[in-house]
Amino acid sequence: MKIEARGIEFVPESERYGSAKRLFTIWFSTNMQVTALVVGTLGIASGLDFVSTTIAILIGNFLGSIFMAAHSAQGPHLGVPQMIQSRAQFGVLGAALPLVVVVVTYLLFSAANAVIMRNAVKTLLPIGDTQSIIVFGAVTLLVSAAGYELIHKIGAVMSLVSLAIFASGTMVLLGKYGLPIDPAKSIAFKSPLFWLVVAQAASWTLGFCTFVADYSRYLPKQVSTQSTFWYTYLGSSIGASLVMIFGALLAATVGAATTDPGSAIAQLFPHYQVAAFIVILLGVIEINALNFYSAYMAITTIFTGFRGMSTVSLALKFVIIFCVFIVVTAIAAATQYNFDNYFADILNGQIYVLVPWSSINLADYYFLRKGKYNVAELYDVHGQYGRYNRAAFVAFFFAILAEIPFVSLSFFKGPIAKWLDVDIAFVPALIVPGALYLLFMKSAQSHNAIQTIQTKEA
Repeated sequence: MKIEARGIEFVPESERYGSAKRLFTIWFSTNMQVTALVVGTLGIASGLDFVSTTIAILIGNFLGSIFMAAHSAQGPHLGVPQMIQSRAQFGVLGAALPLVVVVVTYLLFSAANAVIMRNAVKTLLPIGDTQSIIVFGAVTLLVSAAGYELIHKIGAVMSLVSLAIFASGTMVLLGKYGLPIDPAKSIAFKSPLFWLVVAQAASWTLGFCTFVADYSRYLPKQVSTQSTFWYTYLGSSIGASLVMIFGALLAATVGAATTDPGSAIAQLFPHYQVAAFIVILLGVIEINALNFYSAYMAITTIFTGFRGMSTVSLALKFVIIFCVFIVVTAIAAATQYNFDNYFADILNGQIYVLVPWSSINLADYYFLRKGKYNVAELYDVHGQYGRYNRAAFVAFFFAILAEIPFVSLSFFKGPIAKWLDVDIAFVPALIVPGALYLLFMKSAQSHNAIQTIQTKEA
């Protein structure tokens, strides 16, 4: 098994390989697994009908994947991990702010995956709840330590295998129960629950934004922005939509499968349950490996900025990923018996902090600098991007403040969220920070230009 040698550093042209097509398989397979399926069950579990849930899932995924794919297109062009590029907006040291939030998100989602797969592991091995979580995390640790190429290869295989099992499961459910359509129960756009499911589906795909370019950075620079965008977009939106709709169908026919979806699926194949559990486990191990791997990248990006490092040894890489494994296992063990609220909260919560970062990053890349960056300067604390960028910090914090009235969590609801009875915090999260960042940066550029003219005239 080939161990990836590179980490946060720039990938030189001589080491670039592959085509944009592999982006479809990695993002299709990453979404075609049971953690995404759980998102599809949430609307049914909350009381929304199947048709409305399906429409909401499609809207959320096809909207959220736009932003994810736009970040993916940065990878071949720049050849650096996603959050290294974020230093251009927040500063070499200032990028630690969104990075800390990003790391927390990776840890929480990894813990959610471990809880979801706990019973599947127990079915295959005669061990207890917490031991199952440990075993699942240990396998994830090995895959993520191997890195980029192994993850891509698993994605290619799992695209076909996962599609086969979920397609077969769909046929079983339809053959036994038919489509759970009742026009009398269709409430669609009239219900706040509809918009909640839209937000949850969008949140799922938006959650990939902070590390999506990590898996396109090895592609040759000549790979076009359009092909990178569309292969990522279609892989993500189609994969996530199909499996979430299957989750809604599963919940609407045989009951909610929020906490143990693996068992719910395996029971559809009474003569092949072990094989089904293995496929399901491999699918979630893949996305968990992405979380571990990108948590390592984010953590490394934080401390290397402060220490002026541009590379990390393989030994240190393993130590960091091992620490991620320990923390994730502890979180999963602590939350495994109160999972419903935990999972819904992290889906909503990541919108509040990751979407403002995404808005600033995309505004900078596509509208301000138009993809023109000095990659070497991203590693230099004394370089052109500086230590901190006040414009990004102010825009980020104003975005958080703008979101508070729209926030809806199990333990807090903002006034607008109470009034509308739905969480639409993603709207100000997308609009406010990017607009403010562009305003501040262009104002600063104009000010500097005036000072330069005045200096020359003097």
